[in-house]
Amino acid sequence: MISIEKLGVEFSATPLFLDASFVVNPKDRIALVGKNGAGKSTMLKIIAGLQQPTYGQVARQKDVTIGYLPQVMVLSDSRTVMEEAETAFAHIAEMQQQLDLLNDELSHRTDYESESYMQLIERFTHESERFNLLGGTNYHAELERTLQGLGFSPSDFHRPTSEISGGWRMRIELAKLLLQKPDLLLLDEPTNHLDIGSIQWLEQFLAQRANAVILVSHDRAFINNVTNRTIEITCRRINDYKVKYDTYVQLRDERREQQIRAYENQQKEIADIKQFIETFRYKPTKSNQVQSRIKMLEKIVPIEIDEVDTSALRLKFPPCLRSGDFPIICDEVSKSYSHTVFSHVNLTIKRGEKVAFVGNNGEGKSTLVKCIMGQIPYEGTLKIGHNVQIGYFAQNQAQLLDGDITVFDTIDRVAKGDVRLKIRDILGAFMFGGEASDKFVKVLSGGERSRLAMIRLLLEPVNLLILDEPTNHLDMQSKDVLKQAIRDFDGTAIIVSHDRDFLAALVDKLYESGGGKVREPIG
Repeated sequence: MISIEKLGVEFSATPLFLDASFVVNPKDRIALVGKNGAGKSTMLKIIAGLQQPTYGQVARQKDVTIGYLPQVMVLSDSRTVMEEAETAFAHIAEMQQQLDLLNDELSHRTDYESESYMQLIERFTHESERFNLLGGTNYHAELERTLQGLGFSPSDFHRPTSEISGGWRMRIELAKLLLQKPDLLLLDEPTNHLDIGSIQWLEQFLAQRANAVILVSHDRAFINNVTNRTIEITCRRINDYKVKYDTYVQLRDERREQQIRAYENQQKEIADIKQFIETFRYKPTKSNQVQSRIKMLEKIVPIEIDEVDTSALRLKFPPCLRSGDFPIICDEVSKSYSHTVFSHVNLTIKRGEKVAFVGNNGEGKSTLVKCIMGQIPYEGTLKIGHNVQIGYFAQNQAQLLDGDITVFDTIDRVAKGDVRLKIRDILGAFMFGGEASDKFVKVLSGGERSRLAMIRLLLEPVNLLILDEPTNHLDMQSKDVLKQAIRDFDGTAIIVSHDRDFLAALVDKLYESGGGKVREPIG
């Protein structure tokens, strides 16, 4: 269907990937993986035709359609949610106009026996069948189902897009792509702004109704549930595995062990050759053998070992005073705006517990966190325990960073003791390796700022950790560092997240928010 042939991309003479070749077949479900900066998003843009490679080509079969969801997009502010989503069916509106013109022409023709009249009927019949096949008469029902599957309520359909957040705009764009039913869907981080229910709906849609899919995602559970093939970009090469992500990880580790053994053997061979050359370089009787060894050395192709990031770094929160036995006690806590967000919330969180607030978007999870933080008024009694020191990661935490200092200085100012010797390693684990650590904060993207704010929090002495969507901008390796830090944390943690894999690894109890209630622990 689509063939990527010897693709290469270079930036400032530095290769991103070389001679990348693979074929996308109908119904393929491909996870595109690799460390941040390896070129995953670039590969999607090239396949979508939005960026040109340095060399090589993307060959497409005739009439193959491609839908592309970038991480950031711009929607019109002049439409409602429904009107914006309906643009996915612009081609159907055009077909309807064409059918109306053909029907009008048929109604005025009287040369019923002529060949041109028969051709006109044949064309009208063909276009009518195509119109019905594309859902011309019932697409509104499918459109509404898709929007609701992605978390919109019917009351949202007529809201102007100017009133909704970037995350909800991304859902509209995703809905448009799904409704267009392209032959190949290219999805770059599609789950970043979805709640668990919407992610599960999307998984089911992609598995049952989509054609071919290539996706980039840091949601391990999502890619395991959706994909059946994993294409890895590493060391500027493409490795194609016809397996799900978890199996790929096992095979990748096995391959890397083989590479290490082969590399060690090669280094021993090189050392032996060099020693022979040095020993007999000036002996005339050995000159032919020495020259032979020199040529042999020149022909050796160095074995590369797949890139390994610093995710093995083990980061611990600094020691802090021990809190009281019950850091959080809620007694009949309620919160209302023009409607009741939740009421009669009664919960007690014990010291050392790892707790998650779950539920669909808009059900009050972040609102409850803001009540705990004292950022908004509420009704009822909410007590913060003795000696509680809170470390809070909010969804807007990135906006609080000083833009006029560098990434390195941002962390250097909060790091204390021996951890200051590991700042470069810590930054590398969160995708700020190399020159990225010397960037000024003001030039960072929103996702980069969020990661930097997360690092800062990890270096603060706290005994109550409150994290609101902490994994939205983290890759899998960064998540693993954060996961381990929370596991090793002997304080209390409250987590709001839609990342099922992340929660499953950490949480003792789940509180579900919905329908104006915060239910008792469900796990």
